[in-house]
Amino acid sequence: MRAFGYALAALGMAGLFAAEKPAYVTAEKVSGHIGFYTADGKVIKEVSVGGHPHELAFSPDGRYVYCTDNGVLWMTEKTDGGNTVSIIDIAQQKLVGTIDLGKHRRPHGIAAEPKTGNLLITTELPAMLLVADPRTRKVIKEIDIKGKAPHLVKIAPDGVWAYTSNTDTGNVTAVNLTTGEMKLIPVGERPQGMAFSPDGRRMYVTNLNSNSLSIVDTEAKTHIGEIPVGKGPVRVVLSPDGKTAIYALQTGNAVGFANLETRKEELQIPLPGQPVSVTLSQDGKYAFSAVQAEDKIFVIPLATRKIEKVIETPKGAGPDPYLFIK
Repeated sequence: MRAFGYALAALGMAGLFAAEKPAYVTAEKVSGHIGFYTADGKVIKEVSVGGHPHELAFSPDGRYVYCTDNGVLWMTEKTDGGNTVSIIDIAQQKLVGTIDLGKHRRPHGIAAEPKTGNLLITTELPAMLLVADPRTRKVIKEIDIKGKAPHLVKIAPDGVWAYTSNTDTGNVTAVNLTTGEMKLIPVGERPQGMAFSPDGRRMYVTNLNSNSLSIVDTEAKTHIGEIPVGKGPVRVVLSPDGKTAIYALQTGNAVGFANLETRKEELQIPLPGQPVSVTLSQDGKYAFSAVQAEDKIFVIPLATRKIEKVIETPKGAGPDPYLFIK
């Protein structure tokens, strides 16, 4: 009886561990998993998805996380890559479906429309912005963004306009999701990350080869300035007050901070490798930046601007975005 009691206790503890609620999720780009993590950075579960997942988006109701199964590790590779989007149930921490993109390959950026729940997906081959319905798991619209190698897609705070960063053509495409109106906005060389000011009137774009952040007026849909920064900016977020840009400097092996009022870089925090992402905690007090080659995520308080903690992901995971689960 005592052994039976121990067995029941062990099963109960296992059940509690399995039921532990994740606080963060990351795309483990190298190993092909979506990893679920506790609030203090411990891995709970890894879910196998398509090859080399790159970007993540949550459904508006917070039930699902979607990832683009790009199929190649670096966008400079010349292979065809993958053509699916994986659907993961967050509560179950389980892959529950995929969206087949057909002829559209190497999906990269992804965002969910707040009102419809439809997904906006950029693909590199051919260069396109797709609209997909995750309920029917079908592509319902194809939009030629008139640029090459669209990287990320961001939906403006107004929910009406979406923007794609076109890496090979040095521009951003603004698309009105209601009317279909489109405008190309020149920025720097090899744009990638984008972030909006709190009021939505400005958008900041990282330019990998220009070592700068472009400033876009979202009302006029025009480029209005540049902020010189360190080497190879690839992702960017803004502090909650909208006064500071925090960005990953991939070829500079650092995370940078720039003052958006003075338009000057204030600080670089060295990292032991190339960061590929930067995200914020729910309260906006912490920045997370992943160094893919080191399988590590660095935690940086915005108040101190110093590395406070290092999150160790599984060996060979290759983490990219690390996002708070809404």
